Amino acid sequence: MRAPLQALTPERRGLLSRRIRLFAAATITYNVIEAVVALWAGNVADSAALIGFGLDSVIEVTSAVALSWQFASKDPERREQLTLRIIAVSFFALAAFVAADSIRALTGGGEAQHSLPGIVVAALSLAIMPVLSWAQRRAGRELGSRTAVADSKQTLLCSYLSAVLLVGLVLNSIMGWWWADAGAALIIAGIAVREGINAWRGDACCATAGPAEQDAACCAGCQAESEPAAVPVALGTKPAGR
Repeated sequence: MRAPLQALTPERRGLLSRRIRLFAAATITYNVIEAVVALWAGNVADSAALIGFGLDSVIEVTSAVALSWQFASKDPERREQLTLRIIAVSFFALAAFVAADSIRALTGGGEAQHSLPGIVVAALSLAIMPVLSWAQRRAGRELGSRTAVADSKQTLLCSYLSAVLLVGLVLNSIMGWWWADAGAALIIAGIAVREGINAWRGDACCATAGPAEQDAACCAGCQAESEPAAVPVALGTKPAGR
């Protein structure tokens, strides 16, 4: 039997909402810079993986803006479903473009060149994004917000993409394996599809790894809308209407 959730005070809910807006603002600021650098470097080097990474940064900005819009409301829960849809569609758009560009590269559309700026931006993101994702996910779980956790997974996806991108760029630079860049891009597309499906279904909350007690609290919060409220019946009495 699942233990009941501890109710959050209005002050605590307000604090968590402000933290989520702050994390969203930090995500927007960093990813705007990251997108400009990655798209420029990807265009120069004809790198499908770098261009996909830059587009992911653009989509992360879209996701963070949608989250900020949701929590700017006096009743964020009313905007949650639409925000999840925006996040999911952004994942699918990323996957479609990156897959098409990487297939173009693999079929002779162009060989990716060495990109030192790309390696640097991938390494920086690999160091920064996991910390930001963890902080936002922690606040979102405590608040029971599926959108905050979904957006934190978008941020965490940036970490995975950074690692994949870094490996592809280094192999291309050191070994001359230009196809490693396109292969890395296809992996990015596959991860984006999976996360898009989770966000669309509203599974972003419970699908996130973490301590068992946090998962239980988050899942219970996410399922609260879909589960009918229990009607307490005192012993020795009959339910109303019978």
